[in-house]
Amino acid sequence: MPATAGRPIRVLQPFGRIRPTTNPYIAMLHAALERTAGVEPVLFSYPRALVGRYDVVHLHWPETRLGGRGPVRRALRLVLAYAFWARLRLTRTPVVRTVHNLELPSGLGRLDYAWLRLLERATTLHVVLNETTPPTGRPSVTVLHGHYRDWFRETERTDAVPGQVTYAGLVRRYKNVVGLVRAFRDAHAVDPSLSLLVAGNPSGPDLEAEVRAAAHGADAIRLDLRFLDDADLVRAVTSGELVVLPYLHMHNSGTVLLALSLDRPVLVPDNEANRALAQEVGPGWVLTFEGELGAAAIRRALDEARGPRARRPDLSRREWDDAGVAHREAYHEALRLRRGTRTL
Repeated sequence: MPATAGRPIRVLQPFGRIRPTTNPYIAMLHAALERTAGVEPVLFSYPRALVGRYDVVHLHWPETRLGGRGPVRRALRLVLAYAFWARLRLTRTPVVRTVHNLELPSGLGRLDYAWLRLLERATTLHVVLNETTPPTGRPSVTVLHGHYRDWFRETERTDAVPGQVTYAGLVRRYKNVVGLVRAFRDAHAVDPSLSLLVAGNPSGPDLEAEVRAAAHGADAIRLDLRFLDDADLVRAVTSGELVVLPYLHMHNSGTVLLALSLDRPVLVPDNEANRALAQEVGPGWVLTFEGELGAAAIRRALDEARGPRARRPDLSRREWDDAGVAHREAYHEALRLRRGTRTL
């Protein structure tokens, strides 16, 4: 690796440490990079980011560098974020960003958005998580989102409750959980044997109130609106015959892969990405609905979920060791692009 003087590529990661609440995707990717020859992932701190030694920066959700409790802390984090951008620009350090979402996050301030746009202009290479991601305006490589089988290997599962459909994961407005509750009530009116579990932490009290109001008076609906640890999450997902993700917009979803990793079929919006995933994992695992989720789609998907299919979905393209190697090659490519050479 001549570009790094025969040593591993030192990659600054966007998180300071791996906590029990860290997104499993981040934790599994970091572990995979630590196992990958030729890569040295290093954890984030502002002293390291501003004056430390690294060859490449890898970002996921850069907006997490912003915000903070109170105006003083928010202002300090913004100053540090701009200083970090200045360091990257002055040193021409390659920036790799994984495209988890196609749109900018909402609810940020003007200077926050300005920083995100500056950082995007400084980005050398995008990592996209599926093969249907539209062009991003930057060079890009595809590294498929890895599975969760190893992550949950030792976590106890439960038997599926006949007739239960489940939503599990963070409750966000764009995920349309209120729409799911309303569609389920219509389905239950036709088939009283059905039940619904909604499990996960809402993004705010207003949304929680809307979910509770939509479910009010329906004994067949159980709400568990709190943060779920791994054990709770696995119990929630595996207790359903079918996992329903009624998102208004879906492109990359770790929850889909989580459900498949736990051998539960999923109902998701019909789009190019989900059709490709359905073909990849095999028949009967990824079921789709068109337009707004309705009662008929839920009942049809439950019938399909009870039909014959392979014992487990095929997730062989989503091994984490493969992802580690693919990221190493992405870092090499970012160095090539930044230095304007074809070979290292």
